Amino acid sequence: MARRRGKLLLKYIIINIVVWSIAIIWTLPFIGVAMTSVKPFSEVVVHGWWSLIGNYTLKNFIDAWSNPMYSVAIGYRNSFIVTIPATIAPLFIAALAAYVFSRFSFPLKTLLFIVLLVIMAMPQQMSVIPLFFMLNSMGLYDKLQGLILVHTAWGLAWMTFFLKNFFDALPREIEEAARVDGAGDAQIFFKIVLPMSMPAIASVAAIQFTWVWSDFFYALMFLVNPDNYVVTLQVASMKGQYHIDWGLLSAGSIMAMSVPLLLYALLQKYYVRGMVGWTLKG
Repeated sequence: MARRRGKLLLKYIIINIVVWSIAIIWTLPFIGVAMTSVKPFSEVVVHGWWSLIGNYTLKNFIDAWSNPMYSVAIGYRNSFIVTIPATIAPLFIAALAAYVFSRFSFPLKTLLFIVLLVIMAMPQQMSVIPLFFMLNSMGLYDKLQGLILVHTAWGLAWMTFFLKNFFDALPREIEEAARVDGAGDAQIFFKIVLPMSMPAIASVAAIQFTWVWSDFFYALMFLVNPDNYVVTLQVASMKGQYHIDWGLLSAGSIMAMSVPLLLYALLQKYYVRGMVGWTLKG
């Protein structure tokens, strides 16, 4: 018995050492960025970010927020203008579409669902050229409205697939009872299905918000005017051609990632419940 306990204790210690080692290695880049963001450029160059001795300052954050050329404040404004409607609009449309796919039979249902899967698997790079011509013909190239439209359309496929699987797992007895009491399909959807699906709705919203906020590729392709740059473009543009202020760049990066992190912290409970719930089949 004592020998068995010794083996279990040794196994427990080894597992903890491995897990903590992986966690430290995983967080080391972020620690480096955080340390660089609160140090003057001269100290980072001379002593490196790992040196704990030196001056600490918030000047990099202040300069990044109100940079005269590429401001994080302007990036925040543009990112919120793009991200909020590009999250709400596809979420509403995808919820309706997912409920239809989950509860009703109609012609070409299977074919349409296969099309959704194909769109989900399609890389973004394949859509750039047709999207450029489409936005240009609509007068939406280099406009935030065009970027909203792109993200809305791109998010519909995976959001519909996600929510359909969640709706399939919901018990249908409550809906049938409401239908017997005279409730229509719209009433059942808005008053019964949606409230029951809040974990999935919250997790989908969090994922879509994070993806749109963190997008760099589409913003780089479809935005030209620096006044329209979202926060990811603003931060990337702080990197000069001949000089890189690593403290300024690190501070801008932290401010850019803080919004999705805060959103995830607020919706973590719903996010986990939604991710677990949609994988279950009832």
